[in-house]
Amino acid sequence: MLMFILLKILIFLFLLFILKIIIISILFYPEIKAAQKKDPAAKSFLEVLLLYQGLHALIWYRLAHFFYKRHFYFFARALSQLSRALTGIEIHPGAQIGKRFFIDHGMGVVIGETAIIGDDVLLYQGVTLGGTGLQKGKRHPTIGNNVVIGAGAKVLGNITIGDNSYIGANAVVVKDVPPNSTVVGVPGRITKQDGKKIEVSLDHVHILDPIMQSIEELEKRIEKLEKNQ
Repeated sequence: MLMFILLKILIFLFLLFILKIIIISILFYPEIKAAQKKDPAAKSFLEVLLLYQGLHALIWYRLAHFFYKRHFYFFARALSQLSRALTGIEIHPGAQIGKRFFIDHGMGVVIGETAIIGDDVLLYQGVTLGGTGLQKGKRHPTIGNNVVIGAGAKVLGNITIGDNSYIGANAVVVKDVPPNSTVVGVPGRITKQDGKKIEVSLDHVHILDPIMQSIEELEKRIEKLEKNQ
């Protein structure tokens, strides 16, 4: 009799798990497909659904944000801290995040309370969208659409990152960035990618560095002057 009851409980829990998977698959279908598109390591829809902590952190965030907007601040923060413990990703429930958001790998990502993130944004591990002071109000970055922020980058303060921009790995950005730009270095230096949209598949190694470009131009001028002597 006891075995029969335990079996019924296990079946019930299994059915609840399947129902949860179906609901998440429907509600977060665009985000799962975005992860498959942006991560070449993603082998299947089910793999992303079950094993990607970036997606799990987003699910927890959406739930916490729901309660935060209804002024259940303590409960919302409790959910976000639980998510942080489970995924290694800290997203404040007050942040505003758009559609098809994807965090690749994700460990160490921190997103502040007043951060605003547009659609189709990609973050890598170690990214911080943080504040720079103790002032109240808007104190975290606004990230435009189709922005890529590389591993370890820090975007700090009430600044705006324009659409289609790319923030290089480990860059520290404290000033506004215009659309269609690449930012590299500490502090972040802005370079244009010929005014073109930055593709998600951009090679992280070959990023235009404005200082290196200037040095190369100077070297060419010196070489030309030496030849003319």
